[in-house]
Amino acid sequence: MSERAVDQISRREFLQGSIAATGTAIAASALPSLSAQETPRRRPNLLFIYTEGQRWDALSLSGNPILKTPNMDRIGREGVTFNNAFCTNALCAPARTVALTGMYSHATDTLDNGTDRSFLDPDIPLFTDLLHEAGYEVAICGKVHAKNGLKERYWDYYFGFNAPVTNYYHPQFFEGRNGTIGNEVTYHGQYADDLVTDRALSWLNEKHEKPFCLLLWLQAPHSPFWRPRRLLDLYNGVAIPKPSTFDDDVKGYPGKPRAFVEADNKIGTSSNRLDMCRSLEEVVKDYYAGLVAVDENIGRVLEFLERSGELDDTAILHSSDHGYFLGEWRFFDKRFMHEPSIRIPMMLRYPRFFAAGRTVDEMVLNLDIAPTLLDLARAPVPGHMQGRSLLALARGQKTEWREDWLYEHYEYPEAERVRPHRGVRSARYKLIHYYLEPQEYELYDLQADPKELRNLYGQPEYAGVQERLQSRLASLRNETGDVVRGR
Repeated sequence: MSERAVDQISRREFLQGSIAATGTAIAASALPSLSAQETPRRRPNLLFIYTEGQRWDALSLSGNPILKTPNMDRIGREGVTFNNAFCTNALCAPARTVALTGMYSHATDTLDNGTDRSFLDPDIPLFTDLLHEAGYEVAICGKVHAKNGLKERYWDYYFGFNAPVTNYYHPQFFEGRNGTIGNEVTYHGQYADDLVTDRALSWLNEKHEKPFCLLLWLQAPHSPFWRPRRLLDLYNGVAIPKPSTFDDDVKGYPGKPRAFVEADNKIGTSSNRLDMCRSLEEVVKDYYAGLVAVDENIGRVLEFLERSGELDDTAILHSSDHGYFLGEWRFFDKRFMHEPSIRIPMMLRYPRFFAAGRTVDEMVLNLDIAPTLLDLARAPVPGHMQGRSLLALARGQKTEWREDWLYEHYEYPEAERVRPHRGVRSARYKLIHYYLEPQEYELYDLQADPKELRNLYGQPEYAGVQERLQSRLASLRNETGDVVRGR
């Protein structure tokens, strides 16, 4: 029997034991029953807006001095903003599967972007499967990028593609209804995300006897960062500041291990990505322009919901699959456990439950998305989900919350030659372990060094911190059923 087969059996045993032990028990963090005065006319509609590679500070709401995102800002301004939101695996397919299942990558074996290789046992429910069972209409429009494009799951409406990116101006999509999906069709001359939004609006405009859950998963600003025609001249003449670490490569990347130095995600010289043989200015401007296009399409959806009288009866969750380097250490892309890569936006608007303008500082994860959406729908949250509902935090209720969490990255050597690593992040400290030989580490005091400039690993005065974090990393792996052998 192969090592991978053994891994899968171990994983199944862990999952089956977890599911059998918990059944469909409500997670302890679920929102308490609402009073009669607080209960809406019906269960809320759900709109899950998922952007592609949007780092936490790629919002004007978060103080970005160049990028303007009035529609995304509105979600946070009229709802709750989670200031410290993170992904547990900064890569497209793994992150999307985490959001859909509420489970770590190692628990579903969705370890990399090779969606044909992903495990994702059909017995593991997506939150949309559970919503369908609970009486919701479910739809997905846009970039899916998960096992089989999730075409074997039930969708009342499906308009999606299953790849890192589809051609921006000649996009290819599968479309289907009521659990049946047709053949792939190419749409010539239509900007991909505009087309996705058109289809989403058309579906929303249909008569819905049940509450709906729409996943609007737009692909911009994924490389090659093509812009819509209307934004081709955006940011002409605008100066792009250079990150303070952009030239660290010519200084020998002081304090960084070889695993960090030898990765191939460098602006201007990436050997695997011809689309990245460009300047810092071009990368950043095209990235921002893509997010402006995304914001415009989000605005179209918000406007429709407002005109139709559904806006305040729709709980809107906005987040991103992962962050993105924009020249820090001359990097682009994601994967690494450093802050630009793992920090994501997270906002939740539902004025019937949440006060406008609330901010939450606790560390929340993409693991928490599935339990949160189920909790909003008053649907049971399966106990095998490894995330927690955010509703108590969003309402300002006192609740015990995580003090640290596990990060993991596996894809190697494909794409950017970022070596596999895992780590633990607390509010103050971060430990990164590159576990292939030769093993290497990074350790940061984020309170004193938020830009991760000074690697403290191996320094005698931090030996106690180092030992505690290594012990905690082992505990987190055990707690989350990380039974992947050889990794």
